[in-house]
Amino acid sequence: MKKHILVLCSQNYLRSPTAEIIFAGHPHVEVRSAGLDSNAVRTVSEEDLLWSECIFVMERSHRNRLLKKYRALVKGKRIICLDIPDIYERMDPELVGLLLDRVGRYL
Repeated sequence: MKKHILVLCSQNYLRSPTAEIIFAGHPHVEVRSAGLDSNAVRTVSEEDLLWSECIFVMERSHRNRLLKKYRALVKGKRIICLDIPDIYERMDPELVGLLLDRVGRYL
């Protein structure tokens, strides 16, 4: 059985889609990405939160926003802050390396 992981950032434009791409082929996980902003490319949904077993956020502010808006839906779920700032382009090699290292240790 694969673990369901959800990766969140603000806009779902650079960081979280990069994570979704690089972990899509991982044998032990199913991955989705979304954004917390209302105008994100793909905004996080209640379905995403119910589906997920583990949630990765890029910044502490994302964890705070997630808990403020969806506390009941994420109760009991592991929320891990990756501390990856919004300074990278999609698929930037440095971003890929950070994601492989910081997410990979939980897989």
